[in-house]
Amino acid sequence: MGKLIIFSAPSGSGKTTIVRRLMSSIEGLEFSVSATSRQPRGVEQNGQDYYFLSAEEFDRKIEEDAFVEWEEVYAGTKYGTLRSELERIWSKGHTILFDVDVKGGVRLKDIFGQDALSVFIMPPSIEELRNRLVGRATDSPEKIEQRLAKAGEELGYADRFDVVVVNDNLEEAVERVAEVVGEFIAC
Repeated sequence: MGKLIIFSAPSGSGKTTIVRRLMSSIEGLEFSVSATSRQPRGVEQNGQDYYFLSAEEFDRKIEEDAFVEWEEVYAGTKYGTLRSELERIWSKGHTILFDVDVKGGVRLKDIFGQDALSVFIMPPSIEELRNRLVGRATDSPEKIEQRLAKAGEELGYADRFDVVVVNDNLEEAVERVAEVVGEFIAC
């Protein structure tokens, strides 16, 4: 078993952007592709952004104990981490990078303990979060409101993470995260 780095945040906080920047600047990191029961959005591709499974396929994998962790993040929409994904990445000697929902992040940290670094990306404010969600133009107004309502709950989990980084300036947030991750990998 190797090391894991877990990123969680409310939707729209910038965690995926930060993770992508981190991966391009630190060698040996590999993104863990999560599975989901939702349909692809925009240009998302199966096996690259997510493993898109039908609700039935997802439930079958739950029964087969194929997930390290999974969660019904939104009613009828599940996300999870496949055991096979961890094995695939560790077999290459790489450090696994997760971009997961807040509950999944807490669960992964609980499972892997000191072998995992958990990072919570905090939005500067709920209003800025709203602006980002509207700006990315991937969700309906109803879905945006649902995400904002969920963000209030998710922010309550921040203290369960090893590090909290406020993303009010993307470059500074990326720099801070790279510093923390570099120290974790080196020890």
